[in-house]
Amino acid sequence: MVPNGWEKSDLTHLITIKHGFAFKSEFYSDKGQYVLLTPGSFYETGGFRDQGSKTKYYIGDIPDGYILSQGDMLLAMTEQAEGLLGSALFVPENNRYLHNQRLGLVQILNQEKVCKDFLYLFFNSPSIRKQITEQSTGTKVKHTSPDRLCSVIGLIPPLKEQQKIAEIISSWDQAISATERLLENSQQQKKALMQQLLTGKKRLLDENGVKFSDEWQRIELGLLLDYQQPTPYLVESTAYSDSYETPVLTAGKTFILGYTNESSGIYQDQLPVIIFDDFTTDSKYVNFPFKAKSSAMKILTAKKGVSIKFVFEAMQMLQFTVGGHQRHWISIFSNLVIPLPNKKEQQQIAEVLSLADQEIETLQKKLDCLQQEKKALMQQLLTGKKRVKVAA
Repeated sequence: MVPNGWEKSDLTHLITIKHGFAFKSEFYSDKGQYVLLTPGSFYETGGFRDQGSKTKYYIGDIPDGYILSQGDMLLAMTEQAEGLLGSALFVPENNRYLHNQRLGLVQILNQEKVCKDFLYLFFNSPSIRKQITEQSTGTKVKHTSPDRLCSVIGLIPPLKEQQKIAEIISSWDQAISATERLLENSQQQKKALMQQLLTGKKRLLDENGVKFSDEWQRIELGLLLDYQQPTPYLVESTAYSDSYETPVLTAGKTFILGYTNESSGIYQDQLPVIIFDDFTTDSKYVNFPFKAKSSAMKILTAKKGVSIKFVFEAMQMLQFTVGGHQRHWISIFSNLVIPLPNKKEQQQIAEVLSLADQEIETLQKKLDCLQQEKKALMQQLLTGKKRVKVAA
């Protein structure tokens, strides 16, 4: 059902999309004046991603019309990551970024009918992304074209309502950006604390208010931690559901793969523990009951008189390069050495770092909540289920 006053149509009468230029790879450099934008410059949910050390600069001749201006809107026409196709971004700076062939530059034909701020939301909405993906070509890497992007069909409100919708979502984006900055600051502050506390450069006070002064030892991880194979705790079914109670864990980036209703084989004996990926050496600190997904995991527990939280944080400081597809704990990683204070100082350091973790966790939950609320609000506003008031 089309909301009153809205139009359901494609975009062919509203915009055109211009292909970029095929810049030659032999002129790519690790530094220069002009940055070559690529699909890697996009977040999957929309917006500009700074590529950092992966930034490509172009030092060759640049044809007229391919240096972008601040506020230009681009669409990703090649899917370098799942969900990226059709993602939109605004160019953040004048006369610095180049428009390459895998990106489409949006040009508005009728500014009385549509605005770029609304189109940004339009192209980043799930229903439009779904259409773009379904119309794409390619097997290993999906591609789309300017014609396909203009042919997607969606709901177009009147211009003033578009502008109001974009204004409302912008206020949510500002709150999300502010929270992201706070989160990044907290993460950086914890890293600085780790560098000071886990190396003994900064010493805390004991229960009497006296600075710790005992000399630290250097001890192998294998003398501080026991290990256990995860075999008794492996999940049998991957039919996960958020309605189930027990998390299924991996030591990798995903961490919680899902939740299971299996009631047997749940690890809960000696919490907290460290789960350690035997191939990648990634590790996670776990203080709740769980089941495991992979047999290529070690469950590490602290020996008597050792703070497992301290050891976990010290492990994150280790500079270790993974070599080859082999199991690392027994043969290599357990032999690595960390500096270790007495138990009381370990506990004090662990408590300080746990407080930093709590602040990070609180900000992460706030960010997740804001992002979910924005997503729900966009769904309401872009379908007309929730209408906004506009000045006459």
